[in-house]
Amino acid sequence: MELGMIGLGRMGANMAQRLHRGGIRVTGFDPGQAARERMASAGVATTASLEALVQAIPAPRAVWLMVPAAAVEPLLEQLLPLLAPGDLVVDGGNSWYRDSLRHAQRCHQAQVAFIDCGTSGGVWGLKEGYCLMLGGEPGAMARLKPALQVLAPAADRGWAHVGPVGAGHFCKMVHNGIEYGMMQAYAEGFALMQKKQAFALDLAQVAEVWRHGSVVRSWLLDLATDALRDNPRLEGIAPYVQDSGEGRWTVSEAIELDVSAPVITLSLLERLRSREANSFADRMLAQMRSGFGGHAVKAANDGE
Repeated sequence: MELGMIGLGRMGANMAQRLHRGGIRVTGFDPGQAARERMASAGVATTASLEALVQAIPAPRAVWLMVPAAAVEPLLEQLLPLLAPGDLVVDGGNSWYRDSLRHAQRCHQAQVAFIDCGTSGGVWGLKEGYCLMLGGEPGAMARLKPALQVLAPAADRGWAHVGPVGAGHFCKMVHNGIEYGMMQAYAEGFALMQKKQAFALDLAQVAEVWRHGSVVRSWLLDLATDALRDNPRLEGIAPYVQDSGEGRWTVSEAIELDVSAPVITLSLLERLRSREANSFADRMLAQMRSGFGGHAVKAANDGE
């Protein structure tokens, strides 16, 4: 099988290399010359333009997009006129599933098949393989099977055709919402243990114990253990947590479907809260306590 990979950032580059090592012929494109040069040094062929990429892949073509969600639509506007009926486009990024439904319709008008693929695995995917959740037509999925078997942790697991177009990105959206909740629970638990100074707990030791036989063991715990072992006090790390959108989409979907999702919702709100260096809401709370109860208000520079 031959495949075009558009987007050679951290995920796209690693996926291209894993495919290349697994015997899938890959041609990559990225607008950044440095990204193309890194791929070339890894043995993956690259082109300097979309036009050249399309010409380098034999028909019927399969083109995999690994770009930010906001870049998919303008990229399709450039790419679809270059493709031919019977070609296949895979969006392997973190697109909102409703956008994927629109993108699929746009591809259908051009007689190009479309697959939305929720991709999990992060920077470890090159070594460990990727978890792939795919939505689309069975025929298109069959064409892609050799690549999926190489990208996944094993040929017979870690990837699945989960439903029609949109289902892949929908499952990945919920997957990331769950991830928010799991990460928040770990963070709160370790913060509680860190605060119990009377026991002088070695958090890396506790985390390592939990990794073996415990019902809370997971890959996220493995990563937490490594972090605590290398930097027990997490020095030099700002208490500022980004979100990439999937948690917001999950919460919005839960509200629309009347599904109670308090843990995911609160974990998202905690990420938003982490960005408030001088929270107006907290200052307002302090002032109200002073107003009704006469409680002392701490000056902004107290303790500095």
